[in-house]
Amino acid sequence: MLAIQRSEVYKENPPRRCRSMSIALLKEPEGLRYNGTALLYVVLAYVSGFTGLFSSSWALNLVATLLLAHAMVIAAYLIHECGHQLVFARSRQNARLGGAMSWLCGAAYGTFDDMRYKHFRHHVDNDDVVWFEYEKFFVRHPLVLRATQALEWLYVPAHDLIMHCIMVFTSFIIPQRREQRVRNVLVILIRGAACIALLVFFPKVAVLYAVAYLLMMHVLRFMDAMQHDYPYHATLFDYAPPPHKGDREWEQAHTFSVPVSLRFPRLNWLTLNFGYHNAHHFNMHLPWYRLPALHEELTGNDPTRVIPLRSQLRLYHNNRVLRVCNPQVESYPQAEAYLQSARAGTGPLGGNAASFLTSF
Repeated sequence: MLAIQRSEVYKENPPRRCRSMSIALLKEPEGLRYNGTALLYVVLAYVSGFTGLFSSSWALNLVATLLLAHAMVIAAYLIHECGHQLVFARSRQNARLGGAMSWLCGAAYGTFDDMRYKHFRHHVDNDDVVWFEYEKFFVRHPLVLRATQALEWLYVPAHDLIMHCIMVFTSFIIPQRREQRVRNVLVILIRGAACIALLVFFPKVAVLYAVAYLLMMHVLRFMDAMQHDYPYHATLFDYAPPPHKGDREWEQAHTFSVPVSLRFPRLNWLTLNFGYHNAHHFNMHLPWYRLPALHEELTGNDPTRVIPLRSQLRLYHNNRVLRVCNPQVESYPQAEAYLQSARAGTGPLGGNAASFLTSF
């Protein structure tokens, strides 16, 4: 069992000149530099990227599409930070920023609180709790399964698009969300009107925006795919005792880190250090910019303790069709075998549709 204690460097002891601001607004004073820069990047990249889609230059369109996609990726990871209450000192302020970011990455149809609740169940229960059991859905609808697999072979993230469609119409599909119907309809009308306007007056922009959105989906689920070997349980609204709740040793053994690079750690800022997943699960109250230090404390930056990027890419490519309907097992594989096969790029399949942007 891990016996490493959290280092004293993680205790809050802000400088005197920043202390009053930290208490009043921020989770910690360092967040002004890191989260402030990330938020500024999201705004500038989103505006610049979206504006660049209107250019007549296809080269600029390409750059703008990639920039817009990455702006949405960082916005999504800021939602994750806000969900853990790691940006501002108060929950209400985190919820406001998280809600604002959800508009940028197309997750505003549901509520920030619902996303946060489901994600915290993942951490607290050491489980993936769901409402929508997609494997049973695919069994009932084999034609949908075959169409999804065909699209996934073409690198269209159809599985995630199904989840997104449920999110769009969440109050009409999920009985427990019916009280959100007015809000849900308003978001559909606003975003729907914007999409229709783009399709009618600027069809090229609409297509490029859709490409940017699909790229964001790919990045988010690529980062998620190998981080756990948890099964899922349909207990989101009907609580059942989780089999491994509170078992920190089991949690760490079945959590896997997928950094972009250990040699060049700044590259992990491309996903706000989300690849340091063992560190995140060891201390989910630690902001993204402190995760590399905790990862080093836990592992000594031993490269054999992570799944390298090359293997991640190989598994993501080879298993893109197979993982659409990946039967979950109750007998968990040995964690060491999982890690070694993942490092070799020979297995496992990985997971889909477990994004923190969904709330079901």
